[in-house]
Amino acid sequence: MYNNPDPVVPLQEDIVGISAAWQYVMHQVRIIAKAGSVTLIQGETGSGKEVVARAIHNNSPRHNGPFVSLNCAAIPGPLLESELFGHERGAFTGAVTQTRGRFQHADQGTLFLDEIGDMPLELQPKLLRALQEQEFERLGGGRTIQVNVRVVAATNQNLAQLVDEKRFRADLYYRLNVIPIELPPLRDRKEDIPLLVEHFVRKFSARFDKPAEAVPETVMSLLKAHDWPGNIRELQNFVERAVVLSYESALRPAMLQLTQRASQAPSPLTRTLAEAERDHINEVLRETQGTIGGRDGAAARLGVPRTTLIYRMRKLGIEPHRTTRNLHVLDHRPHARSLPDHFIEAAG
Repeated sequence: MYNNPDPVVPLQEDIVGISAAWQYVMHQVRIIAKAGSVTLIQGETGSGKEVVARAIHNNSPRHNGPFVSLNCAAIPGPLLESELFGHERGAFTGAVTQTRGRFQHADQGTLFLDEIGDMPLELQPKLLRALQEQEFERLGGGRTIQVNVRVVAATNQNLAQLVDEKRFRADLYYRLNVIPIELPPLRDRKEDIPLLVEHFVRKFSARFDKPAEAVPETVMSLLKAHDWPGNIRELQNFVERAVVLSYESALRPAMLQLTQRASQAPSPLTRTLAEAERDHINEVLRETQGTIGGRDGAAARLGVPRTTLIYRMRKLGIEPHRTTRNLHVLDHRPHARSLPDHFIEAAG
């Protein structure tokens, strides 16, 4: 196990985590930031590659310079060269003025190239030259422009495999891979999930002028048990949606969405998820005195249709709470307890 020799000091606001895997990444960042070498960040989608790239920049001697980012997958191939290096007037139809590219905008700072694996092969030699010589020509121009730029690249693809498949230049790969950093997926740093959830709750509560939300233990148990295939980005979006839709002091996200997805792919976590879901539903039912439907009912608080909640209750063996209020709701809503199984299955 890695023992971090450095004190656990946040590198920036969005750097959150105490797990050994994440602290090892932060230890690497502290060392790498002091150098000016090209860095390649590898990790799954949503694992925090741009956050780490910004941390490298913010803790480097270039921190007073610009941090410029470009997603190579978001720009069509013919326009990507212009985005990177700029173009001269008349270089192509519609080029009515001279335009500087991202390399020039990042002079004396850091250029972050995300999704580098999607860069077209024909453009890669020009990028290689810019990395090695710190010079380039604008599209349609002949004058050499010199810059002082540190490049941090990122990808969720296996570049070595792309090289074997002749879809990425080997010389560019070796130039980018001077200092590699591998980011762990969120499923491998489960102990960081409570800190991340609390961080995002504070962030979005302030942004949307909502009171700081408490996170019930049953909710946190479900969040910790989920695999989060979309990693930190998925968790952040989930918490943002929950903060926006919550109307009370306790966070009430649509947890059943997570448990339903997990049940479609059985794993050792399935039982844990089922137990946590059962506890969560029972807790909400107690708070609503057994009321399932209506604006203040359990289904509304859980963020799911009433029929979906009834279906999940049947699956989990949860009996309706037999309170006076609950009986009133069930007895006066036609077919609330006699929905055909096929209808409830479809609703789930």
